[in-house]
Amino acid sequence: MAANASLRMRPRRVWRALREAAGGFVQPQVSSAARERRDNLVLLAAVAVVAAPHFEHLPWWAASLVLLLWVWRLWLTLSRGSLPGRFAMLPLLAGAAGAVWLQHGTLLGRDAGVTFLLLLMGLKLLEMRARRDVFVVIFLCFFVLLTQFLFSQSLPIAALTVVAALLLFFVLVSVNLVDADQSAGRKARLVGAVFVKSLPLAAAMFVLFPRVSAPLWGLPGDAHSRTGLSDSMSPGSINRLLQSSEIAFRVQFDGTPPPNERLYWRGPVLGHYGGRTWTALRSRSAPPPPLALTADAASAVDYTVTLEPHLRDWLFALEMPALPAGAPLAPRLTDDAQLVASQLITDRIRYRVRSYTRFAMGLNETPASLADWLQLPPGYNPRTLQLAARLRAAAADPTARVDAVLDHFRSGGYRYTLAPPLLGRDAIDEFLFDTRLGFCEHYAAAFVVLMRAMDVPARVVTGYQGGEINPIDGFLTVRQSDAHAWAEVWLAGRGWVRVDPTAVVAPVRLQAGAAEAAREQRVAPLVLDVGRIDWLRRLRFNWEALENAWNQWVLSYSAERQRELLQRLGLDPDWRTLGWLFAAALLALLAVLAAFSLRHRVERDPLAELFDRFRARLAAAGVNVQPSEGPRALAQRLERELAAEALPRAREILHAIERWRYSRSSVSVPPAAVRQLRRALRSFRPRAA
Repeated sequence: MAANASLRMRPRRVWRALREAAGGFVQPQVSSAARERRDNLVLLAAVAVVAAPHFEHLPWWAASLVLLLWVWRLWLTLSRGSLPGRFAMLPLLAGAAGAVWLQHGTLLGRDAGVTFLLLLMGLKLLEMRARRDVFVVIFLCFFVLLTQFLFSQSLPIAALTVVAALLLFFVLVSVNLVDADQSAGRKARLVGAVFVKSLPLAAAMFVLFPRVSAPLWGLPGDAHSRTGLSDSMSPGSINRLLQSSEIAFRVQFDGTPPPNERLYWRGPVLGHYGGRTWTALRSRSAPPPPLALTADAASAVDYTVTLEPHLRDWLFALEMPALPAGAPLAPRLTDDAQLVASQLITDRIRYRVRSYTRFAMGLNETPASLADWLQLPPGYNPRTLQLAARLRAAAADPTARVDAVLDHFRSGGYRYTLAPPLLGRDAIDEFLFDTRLGFCEHYAAAFVVLMRAMDVPARVVTGYQGGEINPIDGFLTVRQSDAHAWAEVWLAGRGWVRVDPTAVVAPVRLQAGAAEAAREQRVAPLVLDVGRIDWLRRLRFNWEALENAWNQWVLSYSAERQRELLQRLGLDPDWRTLGWLFAAALLALLAVLAAFSLRHRVERDPLAELFDRFRARLAAAGVNVQPSEGPRALAQRLERELAAEALPRAREILHAIERWRYSRSSVSVPPAAVRQLRRALRSFRPRAA
């Protein structure tokens, strides 16, 4: 029985300890040691929020060391242990600096500097003794918050930054309360009021502050990660992109989007084949003629592309784009109809394009300019060359040869797979005659080799195909998993014609998109595989729409969009105008804040207000009340002058007023007691005796 009783008491003790710990955080603390321990715990929570986003790109040893230092300081705070001596910190500091130097070869730059800064912040936690040390840690945290935007400016990072800043300001307020501590709710209201007052100023600075064209959050020489298409193609290169759910770009159409089978987003054009790898033509045997394009005006499609940074100069657009007018980065069309910018895409950009889904291209090609598109390496794929010779003998003209190769794919037992086997030296031979399993790059490469072997100019085009419409915001999302490869052949009288051999083998890839093809193969990444679960799919759509709104309205607010805004307002978008507008907005906001801060404040006494309302109710009922009469004297007189049914409620109200006004606990009246008294007074209906 005693054991059972102790087991029943243990949850109560745990619950009591938790309540006492929560009270230590919420209620004011009298002891300076208790206040210091509570402030240190809140500061450690803020440090965790500040450092956590950096763990994704920190070296594993640095992330482990920062976490170890943080846990060490947490244990010392909870156990009230002694901190390491100052001389013991010197070897730790030297070791951290040496490890960073060995990892990066320097202590400067983005990666090395952020790693070293986080280690310094972790070491500073172990020598946080005085209030001055707390201030140093807080200022280090603010600096680390800024470095987060060197790696990502996404919406979650912005939300974490706001949370961390509020926690740090909470600690600042608490540490600066020298005379008497306050409750956590009061300090939180003070921090919240400062935060709300800062929002108009932040909005004015965001909209009106002169914006620079160069990236603000970047350092020279920093290494940037790059995902997406490459300027070369070998077996398995595009297939690896299928496992990436990263967004390549988003598209907002002015009208109804074209059907999925027409959504070919043109990228690099590959014409040189080395036997295994396809690359772009570096040099031409003859100067190419100027690019000749004729388009059907009825097939025009207008849209806006929001392109993610990919450290290339490629600007993706539907086939076939007209040269965008006034677009950023001075776009141009190359002689193989690829849209490129004047510099690398290192930041998210927006540009408008008009494309024509029905067009003719390259009608002015000459035999000399087409010779480069017939190149084949000697000594590779002998069985493919024999197949091409047989098909050529049975087909009289280039159009018939194209149809013959497509019929061979259609009836030759070929299958579309997202996990093809590895291929050797003669990759085309092994694919066509041995495995017969391939992804889009296998079919495009084999088709182009067969065409060239039959004297039909051909080339490989890489890019993206399809996309997914988000029903929340109407944007078409094109992911890295939508990467695709197709072919172009040159036919007399028709110019360059797109031929997609993948459509013959796997029409679901073009009709339903890469996501559905991946689900059929059961190799879809998680973000795409949730498409079969309705509520997860809706959740993903909503999140991506929110993320897109953040990108469109915040991260994509460039100097060009700022000039457009000022022009709509009828103002001259130069630096002088921006400076005057910003100064005027700043003065107006400061004047409003000063008016609120300097206004005469009347101290409200909720008990006095409720007592006045109580006496007013009595006076309205015909009971004479003297202004100098206290609650106890008034209660004695009401026993004679008030009707019997109203006396219990009157005694309750007067007892509560007397208790909270004259007792020792009247220093701070709980809001709950004021609300209860207000409800009692609301139901009080006095009547004279």
